[in-house]
Amino acid sequence: MNTAMKSKRPGKATSLVEVTAVTQHGLWLLAGENEYFLSFKAFPWFKKATMAQIANVVVQGLSVLHWPEIDVDLDLKRIKDPDKYPLVSVA
Repeated sequence: MNTAMKSKRPGKATSLVEVTAVTQHGLWLLAGENEYFLSFKAFPWFKKATMAQIANVVVQGLSVLHWPEIDVDLDLKRIKDPDKYPLVSVA
């Protein structure tokens, strides 16, 4: 019996969310197969965050993104249409 393990070929990317770019105006986020722009005007929590803090994003549940180092949670609905969800407080 051959007990040697063989690695499988690489498959699809497993990252569900990724920050792809940060500019002076906001950040670009790839979530699933969709790309979103989060302006610092609509999402002020990110303006003074470091690149490492912004890049450290995880998916919680089906549609909530969480940035643990800056304590920000955003539902994809709010990211898709921020005008429907006005800020309750400003950072």
